[in-house]
Amino acid sequence: MFNIEIAKAHCDVPCGIYDPIAAQIAALSVIRMVDLMEGLEKNDSLAYINTISRHVAVKETEAEKVKHEIRIIWGDFVKPPMVEKFPNIHALVHNIMALAGANRQHVSRAKAVELLDAVNEFAAIFWSLKEVETKKVKANYAPNEEIVIPV
Repeated sequence: MFNIEIAKAHCDVPCGIYDPIAAQIAALSVIRMVDLMEGLEKNDSLAYINTISRHVAVKETEAEKVKHEIRIIWGDFVKPPMVEKFPNIHALVHNIMALAGANRQHVSRAKAVELLDAVNEFAAIFWSLKEVETKKVKANYAPNEEIVIPV
């Protein structure tokens, strides 16, 4: 009907829609859940068990969300010329995947912060690839850690 022989697509969605902020918020949420868990007074009550279970469930979900969001940008947006500009991006993404997994397995604020740091590094690279200047700002909500955002 249209006589189109070849169709090509760069991404699943237009590139302008990609944004690492969802991964950054998820990483912040992992830190927040760890902070909340560490702040609880341990006891055998059902209320405690319920609360800790909910915090663990959210931590697990948010760590998995980090992996999902980074994997989508890395797989759909990052192309060979970009890798030439940032040859460490594959290792960085692998590190993010490993850190997100470690944060699902453990309750460690240090590991949660390390995850956020890696996601922030990825965000800085992402915005650089789009030729957008960035800055670090403290999140306006707990855990009040720094994130990389476009200017």
